[in-house]
Amino acid sequence: MEYRLLGRTGVKVSPICLGSDDFGDATPPDVAAKIIVRALDAGINLIDTGNLYAGGTSEKIIGKTLKENKLRHHVLISTKVDHAPRKIGVSLDDYSPQLAPNVQGNSRLNIIRACDLSLIDLQTDYIDIFQIHRYYPEYHIEETLSALTDLVQQGKVRYVGCSTFPPWVLMKSIMLSEMKNYARFVMEESPYNLLDRRIENELIPLAQENGLGVLAWSPLAHGMLLGLYSKEDEYPPGSRAAARGSFYADRISAKGIEVGNKFVKLAKEAGLTPAQLGVLWCKDQPGVTAPLIGTRKVEHLEDLIPIMEMTLDDSLREACNKLVPPGSAVANFHNTSGWMIGQLG
Repeated sequence: MEYRLLGRTGVKVSPICLGSDDFGDATPPDVAAKIIVRALDAGINLIDTGNLYAGGTSEKIIGKTLKENKLRHHVLISTKVDHAPRKIGVSLDDYSPQLAPNVQGNSRLNIIRACDLSLIDLQTDYIDIFQIHRYYPEYHIEETLSALTDLVQQGKVRYVGCSTFPPWVLMKSIMLSEMKNYARFVMEESPYNLLDRRIENELIPLAQENGLGVLAWSPLAHGMLLGLYSKEDEYPPGSRAAARGSFYADRISAKGIEVGNKFVKLAKEAGLTPAQLGVLWCKDQPGVTAPLIGTRKVEHLEDLIPIMEMTLDDSLREACNKLVPPGSAVANFHNTSGWMIGQLG
């Protein structure tokens, strides 16, 4: 298996990385632990999490599993500063009026607080990649970069990155880091799948030009590329749209379901499962370092492991382009970004 450089860092990551948004939620701790151990055994060397995931339970599961199996130094851990209260099922209204404004966001206060809590939950003394989960204009980017720089200098964090950032803010961040010697973002984690290709317009060229790694979340489009949905307002049991509703459900579109059904047929004709083709397509797109696979069962992981040593051929790539042209979208996976306003096809 060929490992890929993460931007210009010199760090090499597996061509598929493990996502953990479901750990502690749809995926119980014992199953999540088995998935982690099997993923590392197969050669996957990066686990992506966030201190918002399952109210912090995802980090706890990862930390416990790696410690018990003595695997911490065999894997890169990427986690995020949350953009909402940490505890699952807790709203800002549940905090005191004095505390509520400062338990979220990209301020120095919250970034340092969040890092210290993540170190405890992950049972580690350093985080390999510490990401800002979302961009909010009320937090000045220089304060954010300054806080991240201090964490790097203290040895608590090795590298810093961001998720679902506007390209213009990402470019501004890079320039500020160059000018003022702040820690530089080494990667961006973006929503990317065949149904929403809009990062190809600006984000991917920016990353290629400036040596940024790109991790892609939701490569299977919440199951639309698996043919799980028949109608945009009817969600199968167990799907994220059914279990979580909210912005997850808003990503399911009639056009996305239509394209997804065509994609399932295309995968079968190619001798692949829809999940394999969806991840393979994402993995082999220009500028992408690796897709994040958020498997809920070990069997799902086993289905995707062979993709790490496969290559998308030109005929399949062109067939996918005919379903959704480059740079366009038929479903909105940027609906939590707060800045993407492009029209869907």
